[in-house]
Amino acid sequence: MISSFPLINKETIETLQINIGYKCNQVCKHCHVNSSPLRTEKMSNEIISLIPKVIDKYRIKTLDITGGAPEMHPEFRNLIISLSNKNIDIIDRCNLTIFFEEGYKDLPQFLAKNKVIVTASLPCYEKNNVEQQRGYGVFDKSINALKLLNNLGYGKSKNGLQLNLVYNPVNPILPPSQESLESNYKRILFEKYNISFNNLYTITNMPINRYADSLNREKKLETYYKLLKENFNKNNLENLMCKKTISVNWKGEIYDCDFNQQINLKGNKGPKTLSDLMNKSFTFDYEVAVNEHCFACTAGAGSSCGGTLT
Repeated sequence: MISSFPLINKETIETLQINIGYKCNQVCKHCHVNSSPLRTEKMSNEIISLIPKVIDKYRIKTLDITGGAPEMHPEFRNLIISLSNKNIDIIDRCNLTIFFEEGYKDLPQFLAKNKVIVTASLPCYEKNNVEQQRGYGVFDKSINALKLLNNLGYGKSKNGLQLNLVYNPVNPILPPSQESLESNYKRILFEKYNISFNNLYTITNMPINRYADSLNREKKLETYYKLLKENFNKNNLENLMCKKTISVNWKGEIYDCDFNQQINLKGNKGPKTLSDLMNKSFTFDYEVAVNEHCFACTAGAGSSCGGTLT
C-alpha cells in the first residue's frame, strides 16, 4: 500500500475555478466547505473585476463557479453577464434547491438565457438517501428544479443547454462505475419523473472539514484513508484536475484545487493571488501541493469535478 502521495506538476491552465462565497441555503453532511446559511464570507467586487481580465490574459477555456451556493453572491449574475462576449464555458455548481428561495425563482431562466452549464448535486435517485445526506425536503425540491430546467431546454440534447448531475456516496466507500450508474440514473429519473440530463459525474468524498469530522466521530476516518490508499491507481495521475486548474478562494488567493483551498494547503511556487496573475506572467510548470487527502482523487477510477478519470 502506498504511503505518501507522488509529486505532480502543474500544466497549462484550462479551468479557473472560483469559490465566490461560503453562504448556502443548505447544510450538507458531506460538505467539504462547511457552507451554511450563517456563513458571511464572500468575494469582493474588486476581486471579481479581475476574473474577466485573467481569463483573457491566460486564455482560460472554462470558468467554474462554486460556493456555498454561488448564486447567493450579489454579483453572481453580473459576473456571468460580463463574460457574455467571451468564448468560454461557464459552469454553475448548483444545489438545485436555491431555485425555491426568495429572490432566486427567476434563476433558471437567467442561467438558460446565458447558456450557463448547470452541474447539479443529486447524490442519489432515491429520496431517503438524498435526505440522509442533504436534509429533509431536499429531494422533492431537487426533482422539481430538474423539471424546471428540462422545461427550459436543459439536458435535452448533446449540443443544447448542458445539465450534469453529481453523485457522491452517502457512506465512506468508493463510487460505483460512473458509466453503469449514469445509465441507472437516466432510466429511473426518466421513468419516475420524466427527467433527462446530459452526464453523471461520480465524485469520491473528500475526507476534509465537515466530512472528516463526521467520519472521525464515527471512528471511520482512518479506515476510509486506508481504503483510499489501498485503491490508489497510478493511471489517474495523468488526468488529475489540479494539473490544469487554478482554484481561487473568496479572498482572491490561489490554490491548486478547491480541496487544497479548504484546508489552506498552498504550494511554494506559482502565483499567490489573482492580482499576481495580472501583474506578472506565469508559466505553469511548478509542483502541485499534495497531501494525504489527494488519495481520494486517485482511488479506483479516480475523481474530479468532472467525474471519473479513467
